[in-house]
Amino acid sequence: MIIEFSSLNNLSFHLDRLIKGRLWLKVIIGLLLGASVGLLFNPSTGIFSEAISLQIAGWLDLPGQVFMKLIQMVMIPLIFTSIITGIVGNSSQNLKTFGIRLLLYFLFTTTIAILIGLTVTLILKPGQYIYNLGGFPNNGESQIITEEKTNLLDNIPNTISNLIPDNPMESILTGEMLGIVIFTVIIGVAITQLNSENSRPIIRFSEAIQKICMIVVSWAMMLVPYAVFGLIAALLSRTSIEIFLGLGYYMLVVILGLIILLAFYLILTFIITKKNPFKFLKAIKEPQLLAFSTASSAAVMPLSMKTADEKLGVSSNISDFVIPVGATINMDGTALFQCVTTLFMAQAYGIELSIMSLLLITFTVVAASIGTPAIPGGGVIILASVLQSAGIPVDGLIIIIGIDRILGMFRTTVNVTGDLTACIIFDKFYGSK
Repeated sequence: MIIEFSSLNNLSFHLDRLIKGRLWLKVIIGLLLGASVGLLFNPSTGIFSEAISLQIAGWLDLPGQVFMKLIQMVMIPLIFTSIITGIVGNSSQNLKTFGIRLLLYFLFTTTIAILIGLTVTLILKPGQYIYNLGGFPNNGESQIITEEKTNLLDNIPNTISNLIPDNPMESILTGEMLGIVIFTVIIGVAITQLNSENSRPIIRFSEAIQKICMIVVSWAMMLVPYAVFGLIAALLSRTSIEIFLGLGYYMLVVILGLIILLAFYLILTFIITKKNPFKFLKAIKEPQLLAFSTASSAAVMPLSMKTADEKLGVSSNISDFVIPVGATINMDGTALFQCVTTLFMAQAYGIELSIMSLLLITFTVVAASIGTPAIPGGGVIILASVLQSAGIPVDGLIIIIGIDRILGMFRTTVNVTGDLTACIIFDKFYGSK
């Protein structure tokens, strides 16, 4: 059965003008201006009272909130139609071996990311500084129930069966991305079994949804410089300057871990595909800059597909499947961030973690990162469950949320790089133009 489907990378023209308009430069200017305005409105300066600062911060937050809502609104239909595109473009037999190996590859790179996070945090101990200052606030109510740890192995069969959503609409309404991805893959495979006459209306409808989503994404992208300005200004107007500077070491540890992970991708690229890592980095700079600007791998999907197809020479059948799936389950940068943050908060609370606790954190972060929403702040949304599984109070999470926007820009850039690395690796074995 041959089905004509307009690939999502052909719809990325909506984002081209933003790249040509140096969106990344506008974002950096927004960051600097936002930091200046935030410091001006911070109550510690004595110019404005705390009540006025909080009121102004609410308005400064508005462009960022609108941006995030627009991206969240179209994320599920965009991912749904993109995965169907990739499945329809692959033969059933190819999809069977390709899909299983892609999942194993993603699990492998996520585990490596977590090991990097564990290593840099245990060596550099960023939480020790906060602990010496008195630690994070703790109301004593967020400790883990011991039975949850002991029953972890017993619950594995249950967890596996729960991966298949019994109510897809519930997964869509609650934003449970892993359930949505599995549901979409099953539907996509079922579509390949239909004859051309029956499947054509579904394909055309999916194509129309893709185009509509891309228009909404292009609207959201126009807000990015203002959103970054507002979010940073609101952050610095609310947060104590001492705490913000005290968290600088932690931020540097996260960024160092992400740089090491990026180097790991370049080594994989060189060993497996024999491509020059620096030429690879040069070819993917546009999606990297857009990822840094938006902190949303879902928003960068169309440009990533176009870059994979046109600049990396990847078969569109590969990129149409790998990138949408990667945007939802290949969150290596986010996994590293969650791991570093979990250990950082344990150190800040003075909690000693055993080897078993570290293994539990690794297992939980792998599972949690697979379902992390591909939107700004998605990593922090899932982080609470990781902290609870390790017995670490979640009270200090509010401070992490404050600086998450900055770290989100870096880890999203690494996430997108990981997806493009997977594209060229799997294109070597499965690609056919």
